[in-house]
Amino acid sequence: MSPASQTEEAARDHAAWQQAVAAVLAKARKVDVSELPADPEHLLDTVTYDGVTVTPLYTRRDETAEAPLPGVFPFVRGRDAHRDVNRGWLVSAAFGADESDAKKINEAVLDGLDNGVSAIWLSVGGNGLSADALDVALGGVLLDLAPLTLDAGADTAAAAESLYALIDARAAAGDGVTDRAAITVALGASPLTDRFSGAAGVDAATAVALAGAAAGRAETVRAVTVDGTAFHNAGASDAEELGAAVAAGLEYLRALADSGVAVADALGQIEFRFAATDDQFQTIAKFRAGRQLWARVAQVLGAPEAGGAPQHAVTSAAMMSQRDPWVNMLRTTLAAFGAGVGGADSVTVLPFDAALPEGSVETSKSFAARIARNTQLLLLEESNLGRVLDPGAGSWYVEDLTEQVAAKAWEFVQQIETAGGYTAALDSGVVADRIAATRAQRDSDIAHRTTAVTGVNEFPNLGEAPLADGPSPLEGVARYGAAFEALRDRSDRFLAERGHRPKVLLAALGPVAEHNGRTTFAANLLASGGIEAVNPGTLDLATVTEIVRESETTIAVLCGTDKRYGTDGVPAVDALRAAGIETVLLAGPEKTFADAQGADRPDGFLTARIDAVSALTGLLDTLGAK
Repeated sequence: MSPASQTEEAARDHAAWQQAVAAVLAKARKVDVSELPADPEHLLDTVTYDGVTVTPLYTRRDETAEAPLPGVFPFVRGRDAHRDVNRGWLVSAAFGADESDAKKINEAVLDGLDNGVSAIWLSVGGNGLSADALDVALGGVLLDLAPLTLDAGADTAAAAESLYALIDARAAAGDGVTDRAAITVALGASPLTDRFSGAAGVDAATAVALAGAAAGRAETVRAVTVDGTAFHNAGASDAEELGAAVAAGLEYLRALADSGVAVADALGQIEFRFAATDDQFQTIAKFRAGRQLWARVAQVLGAPEAGGAPQHAVTSAAMMSQRDPWVNMLRTTLAAFGAGVGGADSVTVLPFDAALPEGSVETSKSFAARIARNTQLLLLEESNLGRVLDPGAGSWYVEDLTEQVAAKAWEFVQQIETAGGYTAALDSGVVADRIAATRAQRDSDIAHRTTAVTGVNEFPNLGEAPLADGPSPLEGVARYGAAFEALRDRSDRFLAERGHRPKVLLAALGPVAEHNGRTTFAANLLASGGIEAVNPGTLDLATVTEIVRESETTIAVLCGTDKRYGTDGVPAVDALRAAGIETVLLAGPEKTFADAQGADRPDGFLTARIDAVSALTGLLDTLGAK
């Protein structure tokens, strides 16, 4: 068959598919096919917070030119063409947070290395490990086999000096240092992103000095980390995180150039840290797009071959929930999958209890750390995900999504540059305002439950134990479920004071087959705000007074079919009010009571798309939950 004939056949197949789609959509929407657009499949499109359109089907019509192989500009498919496929990405784990005992840290590090960890992320300074104790904390660690990343904040310069002294001493003594170039270290200086997040750290001048010194070391040392998670944790979308990070990277490059560092050496001093979420395809595309963006920067500066900066993925802190925290294990699994498939060089999985106050679950920190580590090991050693570089390559969906995310991120870079560069954009509010708008939209979607957070605004477990007193380790992070979890906190306080949770009566109309859908919906909605749904079964008007008394509440929700509301709704409302119910709500749309007036009319209507946070807040206020 000739190419022209193949094209014609493909066009006929696509047209036939469109007709089938139109028939299904017309039936579902109860309209005539003629009322649908010529391309009805686009009625099923979804649009991300970046304005990226995701279509329901990708075909050869969406095919793009094949990207170069890994290790070659623009590094979309990976920066390292020779990555060991038997090892895959590096399994990174964090050590030393809130721990000052160097020997205990060393024991934890060695145990991690013995059990699958292949990269160390070490906290130094503050109230934790002293920079002077690095030699103890890293005792027995072969730095040429386990790359090291420091998280030292304001003590970064002191930690770097101590680390260099440790390496020099080992080399002089012949203590496990035979090839200095094989030692890979990230000093973690991040003043520009620290400025956005408010984290304590070194200033930009110190970071530049560290980079200049690192460039002359025999080891592979990168002094600067562009920490994109600072933007993500504030509510940024994927493209906004990438765009702000690239803009920050540009500012570092300018500062390094001003200090006399050559372009290629300056590029060699920067690595990126990005958040990985449970939206696996968005995460895959994000890491691929991030490499493409930075490669473009390197190309413009005349050093395209130096544009392959390492990427450190950290599973999203914002997606971690306090309620039903076991679901976090599933979230981090998806995130680690997306980051690994997307080509991240190293991945850190946050423990499932990362958002919980100390003592909230009856498991040890070592258990949580082991599950976090083993999540990656299962993906690598049992699912063999590391054996193929860029397995998403060639997927019409992944390639299109990568290009769109990269384009949106580049638009944000240009917006920041137009505002005068990264620092000027921070000062003028360009970055913060853009991210705040995205956060507000996401919060609204979660509040309206158009975006589900399992265990929080959908399928909550009202019977789980209250949280322990104390601050969340992720205080300051714009966690997705925070608004609903604040309502659950109010319910917990009510429970502690009164011995039971706030209650609402479900007044079910008709047989179970009729009311089950809406009683289930109402109970799920109420539980997401910490409110117990009392369901005595089908409402009997003859005993309604007794039912109301036993429910111990002044609020009721009518649940039934639209047809049942038409016949039994008004009598039920009147009976409930006469029995002492002060607020009657209806599970269903307002149109079902369009003809009712005054006291015959419910006080509110609960539907799938209400602002649940606002509605539940009002109920808790009424029920006396502080």
